Amino acid sequence: MRIIQTFIFLCTQLLISAQTFQDGDLIFQHSSSTQSTAVQLATNSYYSHCGIIFYRNGQAYVFEAIEPVGIRTLEDWIASGEKQHYAVYRLKEKTLTAAELQQMNTYLKAQLDKHYDIGFNWSDKEMYCSELVYKTYQNIGITLCPTQVLGTFRLDHPKVKHILTQRYGNNIPYDEPMVSPGQLTESFLLYKVH
Repeated sequence: MRIIQTFIFLCTQLLISAQTFQDGDLIFQHSSSTQSTAVQLATNSYYSHCGIIFYRNGQAYVFEAIEPVGIRTLEDWIASGEKQHYAVYRLKEKTLTAAELQQMNTYLKAQLDKHYDIGFNWSDKEMYCSELVYKTYQNIGITLCPTQVLGTFRLDHPKVKHILTQRYGNNIPYDEPMVSPGQLTESFLLYKVH
């Protein structure tokens, strides 16, 4: 079994090195956490986590909102996903300018070390993954998709209800604006490059 895992890991490394991503590309995956399963069920999407790719000295990194908001290598990010499956999306009809990329990078660096927002609040005090991606693009004047209030997601599944009760008790903020990884992948401004 270990030989097969090593083989898969090496194949993934070769694929990543052969793949050319760009600064500002959005990357999506599904992790195996309880929260990720609830996000999938509530949003009707395979993807439950996302980040933004940027290069440093030729090495690809992913900015992401976990605890805390941070940055790690693309290889580490992919390895953390379920079965190492991931998808990369890019703007369709616009190439980001150097000034826009610099502004995005500056914004992302300003978010580093913020706590992960377990309540999925729309304030900037804490951040969750798709909020970080959404607001980074919004910071350069691009709204990737409309937000959606919590009450419009699919909240009737027992696993979703459990997470909601855990996080909010009896005070579920049904009117809180949110954005999910699934909403971002459905943006008419983006297309899948991998």
